[in-house]
Amino acid sequence: MKRALRGVAAAAAVLALVLSAATAAAQKQGGILRVYNADSPPGLNIYEQATPWGQGPLMGVYNNLILFDQHVAQNSLGSIVPDLASKWEWNEDGTALTFTLRQGVKWHDGQPFTAKDVLCTVDLMLDKGAQKVRFNPRKTNFSNLDTVTANGDYEVTFHLKRRQPAFPMLLANGFAAITPCHQTPDQMRQHPIGTGPFKFVEFKPNEYIKLAKNPDYWKPGLPYLDGIEFTIIKDPATAVLAFISGKFDIAGGLSPANVNDIKAQVPGAICAEDPGTVNRHLIINRATPPFDNPELRQAMTLSIDRKAFIDIVSQGQGEIGGVLQPPPGGLWGMPPDMLKQLPGYDPDVAKRRAQARQIMEKLGYGPKNPLQIKVSASDISFYRDPAILLIDQLKQVYIEAELESIDSTRYYPKIMRQEFTVGLNLQTSGPDPDPILDLFYGCGSSLNWDHYCNKEVDELITAQSIEGDVARRKQILWRIERKLAEDDTRPIIFYADRGTCTGANVKGAIVNTNSIFNAARREDVWLDR
Repeated sequence: MKRALRGVAAAAAVLALVLSAATAAAQKQGGILRVYNADSPPGLNIYEQATPWGQGPLMGVYNNLILFDQHVAQNSLGSIVPDLASKWEWNEDGTALTFTLRQGVKWHDGQPFTAKDVLCTVDLMLDKGAQKVRFNPRKTNFSNLDTVTANGDYEVTFHLKRRQPAFPMLLANGFAAITPCHQTPDQMRQHPIGTGPFKFVEFKPNEYIKLAKNPDYWKPGLPYLDGIEFTIIKDPATAVLAFISGKFDIAGGLSPANVNDIKAQVPGAICAEDPGTVNRHLIINRATPPFDNPELRQAMTLSIDRKAFIDIVSQGQGEIGGVLQPPPGGLWGMPPDMLKQLPGYDPDVAKRRAQARQIMEKLGYGPKNPLQIKVSASDISFYRDPAILLIDQLKQVYIEAELESIDSTRYYPKIMRQEFTVGLNLQTSGPDPDPILDLFYGCGSSLNWDHYCNKEVDELITAQSIEGDVARRKQILWRIERKLAEDDTRPIIFYADRGTCTGANVKGAIVNTNSIFNAARREDVWLDR
């Protein structure tokens, strides 16, 4: 195992040098990259972020210990490359992962990066430090982490409670930034300091986030850009008009209709549609009557017409899937024929709805006595549009609903406090089942919206995490998918494909096929102007 990981790290480093040497002559320095950002974050502490619109602008400010290769679209264990750590290796039983840290790296304020910063970062992640973040959505990412120790200033070891072969995936994602010991969580929220290719300049809520080139970046010759400006526009149609008028170089998270508008009006624009990596799902407050009745939750699940969501909300561009992103974009999801056999996934929608109405009538509801509810959703279109369709579909089973539109900065804290009855929510699905399953479905986990808890599912989540064989792991994962469907646990509605358009002058930018969080470092993106 040690030799294998050392080999991966060495091969990745060699490949990076070869690619750099082969393309250096073509790359140009300078220019400001102008990026569309669909929402305004509540602050700039990266550990308080729950969306790509808060996390993405910060990924260029920081570095990780290790990182998914920014030139490989599909994230996997095999695409992890060195970052602040120059190499890493497991111990013999796979319970301790040791990183050798780079020397000579400095924070943006000139202070040296050392192993102490890694220890402080982990304390912040786990809420173990003297000062804590206000909202820690991924605290349970590292539930299997026992301790982190330092051996001098440039070596750290992560000690696990048990084997977890996919643990490096947690450290390579865009949220796993290493932050400085000498910044408090409040200071990070206002003016983040990193070791990354770009320095924070200014944040004006609901308007923009500005970054500038770090001239002392520890990677020689990078970044190529002079800076990045993220302009916040909550209405996608307005953002499309801005791209068409030349105000953006990159616009992502677009609907097929948005992409078609840009293609038709911007000659030379490079647009691609990628598989959906985020699902829309139904959340139900299981602790609040009458939703504590499993039969009622089953009826709501049976009402869902997944194909209609894809056809109407996503103009036919999307996938039906389970908790894990379906193939080929995802690496772990169920094949379509198996998915159809899950409870609530029968393609015969009319039959399912007839069954749902029978359940509702048994519970005392009907055309003259519908169940009156509110459907909560964030006030941005990615949530609001499918929520409107969900309300229409629930009418088919004697549930009358009105939309409760919640300001996006308050939405996730409100959901986490269970201040909802029914909602339309979004949830990522990868790139690896660790930590997605434990994070969203484990008993007591930090993003378990409806406090679902099933000890059998917890045991299966642990079993898949320990399993290193891909085929055996998939079998465990698919048992989890079936159990979650049987329990009507946060029914997955659909995955919407997402479009990204870039100007013809943007070079080196990629879009991940199985993540929305891991491709925003942009240290070697450049503008051909």
